[in-house]
Amino acid sequence: MKFARSLLALTLFLLLPTSFAHGGEPAPLVQDGDIIFHTSRSSQSIAVQRATGSRYSHMGIILFRNGSPMVYEAVRTVRSTPLQKWIARGEGGHYVVKRLVNAEQTLNAEALARLRRTAGTFEGKPYDLTFEWSDDRIYRSELVWKIYERALDIHIGALQRLRDFRLDDPAVRSKMKERYGNAVPLNEPVISPASMFNASNLTVVLQQ
Repeated sequence: MKFARSLLALTLFLLLPTSFAHGGEPAPLVQDGDIIFHTSRSSQSIAVQRATGSRYSHMGIILFRNGSPMVYEAVRTVRSTPLQKWIARGEGGHYVVKRLVNAEQTLNAEALARLRRTAGTFEGKPYDLTFEWSDDRIYRSELVWKIYERALDIHIGALQRLRDFRLDDPAVRSKMKERYGNAVPLNEPVISPASMFNASNLTVVLQQ
């Protein structure tokens, strides 16, 4: 009977989703190069959501470090954050992980090394509050887009202009007034979390 109970427990463990392991950190189902999205609790999250019509306002790229999954992200500065800590920062603990549809062929060892080298060029850069398309400061979706574009010439989501977003929403107008005053750069190229989330070359691999 004891053996049967042990066997049942082992079977149930093996059948559970393998999204958590080693100290509660999501690990087996995420890979280097995966892109993770959630709803930020930052002061600008509502404006980003309303401007883009998307639930998701923050994102990063997963790059393992010493065997542990980390989210490389642009916050106050560009940095790596442990995956579980990153997830806990999001609204309701909800997140979605997406991956290139042809990742098995595209993200080989050489490609991943290029992703890491390119990611390293942004390390420590300050966050860009005005969403400018320069490398002096970097915002969230811009970081991930530029890493893929420069390392592998892969475009995830389409660039837009600031004027393409829903700028008449009161929350959006207020945030833009705060950031730009009366000089809104309507023709500035922008990549949004929404555009990347909806990219046709990504597929969902994990969500909670």
